[in-house]
Amino acid sequence: MPESARPTLRRAALSPREEEVLAYLAQGCTYRIIARRMGLSPHTVDTYVRRLRGKTGSVNRFQLAHLAFQLGYGPDY
Repeated sequence: MPESARPTLRRAALSPREEEVLAYLAQGCTYRIIARRMGLSPHTVDTYVRRLRGKTGSVNRFQLAHLAFQLGYGPDY
């Protein structure tokens, strides 16, 4: 993948809730599990994921999870 096509992001660009969703994605959680843990609906989680994809240029949740690990949002977050 060309460098310009890789998803990028700085932590400061994320809201606290987006950071939380990103951390759960890095842990492999489904939208339903994320929703339950955060006290949200799966639809709201989907909205957060769409915002994250827009901010990062990621095309899917797998790219977001990979980016999450690069930013330190892995299982120990």
